[in-house]
Amino acid sequence: MTVFSPPQHGSWVPLYRHLGPCSPPSSFTGAAKKKPPSLADLLRQDQLRVDHIHRRLSESGEAVGVSKEGSSVKDPLRFEAAYLHDQPVIQVLLGSQPKSSDEQQQSQPPGVVQTVVLDTATDVPWVQCVPCPIPSCHPQTDTVYDPTKSSTYDPVSCGSPACAQLGRLYSGSWANGHCQYRVRFPNSNASSSSGTYATDLLAVGPNSQIPFRFGCSHADAADQGGGGSDNATAAGVMALGGGPESLPSQAAASYGPAFSYCIPAAGSRRPGFFVLGGVVSYSQYVATPMLRYQRVPTFYRVRLIGIAVNGQLLNVTPSAFAAGAVLDARAAVTRLPPPKGGLLDACYDLAGAFVPPRIELVFERGNVLELDRTGVLFHDCLAFAANRDDRMPGIIGNLQQQTMEVLYDVGAGAVGFRRGAC
Repeated sequence: MTVFSPPQHGSWVPLYRHLGPCSPPSSFTGAAKKKPPSLADLLRQDQLRVDHIHRRLSESGEAVGVSKEGSSVKDPLRFEAAYLHDQPVIQVLLGSQPKSSDEQQQSQPPGVVQTVVLDTATDVPWVQCVPCPIPSCHPQTDTVYDPTKSSTYDPVSCGSPACAQLGRLYSGSWANGHCQYRVRFPNSNASSSSGTYATDLLAVGPNSQIPFRFGCSHADAADQGGGGSDNATAAGVMALGGGPESLPSQAAASYGPAFSYCIPAAGSRRPGFFVLGGVVSYSQYVATPMLRYQRVPTFYRVRLIGIAVNGQLLNVTPSAFAAGAVLDARAAVTRLPPPKGGLLDACYDLAGAFVPPRIELVFERGNVLELDRTGVLFHDCLAFAANRDDRMPGIIGNLQQQTMEVLYDVGAGAVGFRRGAC
């Protein structure tokens, strides 16, 4: 496969898989020592995330057929399994904390390195902040961000427009005149990240500092010992959703209303990349219109009209795809209309020279995207599952996105896919 360099525009940083062989050596040493999760735990984590997206849409009235009472997955996910789920992560610099003498000699800009999980299905970025005692917080391998050591840290006041912008979904109580936030986790109704909503400087790549609003978390584990944070060992979450609080929305004035990423294949020794910035040309991309929900701007959606396997279109009526499909950087397995069958129900004997089937997604306007063969199978089974109701949107998971650059051109209302980008 030809490996391309990241786009020559905007500001970019390497992107790693949470537990991949090329992950930052300082970031996941603690996680690597823990017992890997079972397939059942991974699938349960995936279903909880899908249920969370569907529930958000149902509660807003944007989708029907989703129970508001709770997830279809009843058992709480084991904490260890949750944060061993393979997630896309990047490293950023937060704040203006002075560097050590060695780091100054290496011309490192001020701030502390924070390893954060990329999340396209939430809007408020957050990191753990001092004080953040365990078990209210989870252990992390990066230095915990200390607002008292950053001269540019500034808590958001409770009466400010930025605080009001959080709305009912993300707002918390007030404390000492400072705005408080709360982000609930999809793996448990009882767990969330909460703390002070604040501003500081953020660098995504060299020479790229921007003013940045984020949650300064002082608690992010489950309230009653269930679920817990699904980001442990990472410092927090970099929210990429379409709401005004997200990183792309905040960075649009500096880099334009677009971002992209390329998630490397599982086991790859090459990193991917994350880019803040616009697109110069669509000549290398398979493009399709970006669809948005009026009441839930968080999610980015596209419309499929068909799926082909080894060149043959599946016998699925176009109306089955009418709800569209939400792009998600953290769910692994793609969700399709119910006629496609159950969870991972087509499995293969990989003995011998087995070649995975060629699978193509057909978008509206007839644009066809061939998936990378590394993203077709998951534990020897097709990495596709059925939605519980065809009125729900599908989910295009990160297994199917891997090795290709996924471009979110928010300003132009388009999504682009560039194959073989990492």
